[in-house]
Amino acid sequence: MNTNSVHISKKPSSIKGIFSLTPFTLLDYPHKTACIVWFAGCNMRCLYCYNPDIVLGKGKIDFDAVLSFLKTRKGLLDGVVLSGGECTLHKKIIDFIKEIKTMEFAVKIDTNGSNPKILNSLIHHQLIDYVALDYKSLPHTFKKLTQSGLFSEFEESLSILIRSNISFEVRTTFHSSLIKESDFTKMIEYLENQNFEGNYYVQHFMNNVPTLSKLDHSNKEIQLKNFSTPKIKVIFRD
Repeated sequence: MNTNSVHISKKPSSIKGIFSLTPFTLLDYPHKTACIVWFAGCNMRCLYCYNPDIVLGKGKIDFDAVLSFLKTRKGLLDGVVLSGGECTLHKKIIDFIKEIKTMEFAVKIDTNGSNPKILNSLIHHQLIDYVALDYKSLPHTFKKLTQSGLFSEFEESLSILIRSNISFEVRTTFHSSLIKESDFTKMIEYLENQNFEGNYYVQHFMNNVPTLSKLDHSNKEIQLKNFSTPKIKVIFRD
């Protein structure tokens, strides 16, 4: 994901929950031109996290400034991606998205699934159009990988998305030292057991990129095999 930011003036009276803004992307919202709003802070500390500055940092930009920016992009962008960090943690996130929707932008959220209550509310009130759900690992490795005990929350979020009519994707960052091939196969089996059907996206860990934890080199040997099933198509992303 592209984290190049644009300078925006700030209003001190507003909540500064946003770390930075990427004004344009063709990669982060399927089939749409979009901008990315990067929310500061996260309730996980994934060992392979590419955005340590965002996860550990504080907000620099307030909601009003982003809304002012979006007003200048009406008719130029199709959508807005809310990423981070973890966007669902922030105060006034629902009101913020309501304001975005009044400008007729499609809204995608990138989430670790740790806040199923907010996710359910956003879906129920038709405030989001697409969700990218990060599937970190199975329960027995989840705590080590994410430094959190939030697997049951992820599981509830996955269930909410499967039962809903909203467009969504499930995606995993794969590091060969953190997820064994046997565990990866079981991750696919888990999705099947949860009645998930569709594309399952796997993005390889990018070596030599600053992360929250120092990690060994990750190989891409897993990509040489076909893990797809009749119900789940496993798609590797570079």
